[in-house]
Amino acid sequence: MTTLLLWDIDGTLTLSGGAGMRALQSALAREFGIDRSLADIDYAGRTDRHIVGQIFARCALPDTPAGRERLLDAYLAELPAALNNPGTRVLPGIRELVPQLATRADCVLALLTGNIERGARIKLGHHGLSDYFGFGAFADDSPVRNDLGPVALRRARERLGVEFAADRVFVIGDTPHDIECGKVIGARTVAVATGQYSLAELQRHQPAFCFADFSDTAEFLRAVGLSDGRG
Repeated sequence: MTTLLLWDIDGTLTLSGGAGMRALQSALAREFGIDRSLADIDYAGRTDRHIVGQIFARCALPDTPAGRERLLDAYLAELPAALNNPGTRVLPGIRELVPQLATRADCVLALLTGNIERGARIKLGHHGLSDYFGFGAFADDSPVRNDLGPVALRRARERLGVEFAADRVFVIGDTPHDIECGKVIGARTVAVATGQYSLAELQRHQPAFCFADFSDTAEFLRAVGLSDGRG
């Protein structure tokens, strides 16, 4: 096992059709009696805990740990129903690529996502993808996305007993925040233009590799230095 692939979720593996923000908006109305749009929230590439902090500031709510947990618990309760919308889907190539990678002996799949773990599992579980990712780093670990890379590496060491070389760690995501997060830990970065950012916008942040989508499995394997055979 030589290669660690750290995956973002929203805009990289799946699209939720705005389910996350709708679930947060419903949770805010239910728990705090505030019925407002969250369209002004900066959420692309941000962690759930960072987003909740923005909501409390915009709504002038007392920002306490108990209040944040109350909103997040309500969000998790609303999320499964919110995912039942026509915009929720698995992104191109993922249903072919992820299962293939999961069978290989030379790499491991993990998550590096701004979702809290329970939300990540709900989103991936909606599409039957959760079991491919045994561990990861989540917003539970820090509201600051750049803190999550070291957490993911530590969990990989603890769970697998492997110290992955920096050039064999790949952070895969759809925003400039994902690219920055990977560079912080010296990993190679794989950007994909299936979220809110175009190929040209992502390329300006100089990822190691940049894809329109992951529909070409062989091209992805070449980029991350894995042979077409299964190691």
